[in-house]
Amino acid sequence: MTNRPTRRTVLLATGAAALVTGCSEYGDDNDDSSSNASPGQELATTSDIPVGGGTIFKDEEIVVTQPKEGEFKAFSSICTHQRCTVANVADGTINCTCHGSKFNITDGSVANPPATKPLPEKKVTVEGNSIRLA
Repeated sequence: MTNRPTRRTVLLATGAAALVTGCSEYGDDNDDSSSNASPGQELATTSDIPVGGGTIFKDEEIVVTQPKEGEFKAFSSICTHQRCTVANVADGTINCTCHGSKFNITDGSVANPPATKPLPEKKVTVEGNSIRLA
């Protein structure tokens, strides 16, 4: 005798699978495993990153900043509020125009809500004039 699934069993299983998939779409706000960049990849030259500002690398999902001359920082370019890609870097902040969140270019910390978590830091190295992912 074989047990065939009832319509209720199939609907429950399908609904549970959809729920799990939907919940896992965004992952942990600090999960940076979704980055499209590879270790050792050159992102930019030092002259590409303005002092007191930064540059967003959309395809790599990274923003590189230069808070002061010769100091380079990198962060995820995905806003920790609702996972929009940040739009620009201006006046010492990395700005997400989806809901108005702003992050400090020095450490990725929240400068203006609604985001409550900082942008996850990415590791970069500077070799000569080349900025590379570590």
